[in-house]
Amino acid sequence: MDGYSRIVAFLKVLLPLAALGLLSTLFLISRGSETETKIPFAKREIEERTRDQQVTAPFFSGTTAQGDEIMVTASLARPGGNDTPAVATDLNARIRMADGSEMTLQSDTGRVRLDKDKASFIGNVEIVSSTGIVINTDRLNTALSGVSGNSPGPITGAGPIGDFTAGTMHFSSKSEGGPVHMLFNEGVKLIYTPQKPER
Repeated sequence: MDGYSRIVAFLKVLLPLAALGLLSTLFLISRGSETETKIPFAKREIEERTRDQQVTAPFFSGTTAQGDEIMVTASLARPGGNDTPAVATDLNARIRMADGSEMTLQSDTGRVRLDKDKASFIGNVEIVSSTGIVINTDRLNTALSGVSGNSPGPITGAGPIGDFTAGTMHFSSKSEGGPVHMLFNEGVKLIYTPQKPER
């Protein structure tokens, strides 16, 4: 066998072996890369979501028989059971009365009982009316089917006439479709601020 034939025979063996070596190197490199898809949630968050049923950004709206619009929202809510209310975080409500006036309510947390037509605002409750009155309290109980509510504990407030405090508060419409009135009880104190006349 001459030299040329020996080289050809040698290359017939060497080239396939080199090709196998390159292919095996490619497979080894691809195994080293990360192929798992990561879920974009922390392990603790997944455990909380699977343990507790919850609704993100829930929304409830309705209209009373008098034509008042009531809208309730929250950032997060967990449904209740037969004897337990639904619990909400960052509870907000907006009431648009038929006479054109408005009232907004907000709190850190809240509880909603649709079966009892009741929503409770709990923690840093703020009530703002379109007449310029701002009221703060720790708890406010309201109806869902009508414009009425009460604060069983002390309130502080401010408005066009000045600053005031009271032991309890109640608001409702005295007549069907009429304006909403706020009634303050138990040790009401008012610091009257007279309005400056406009020139």
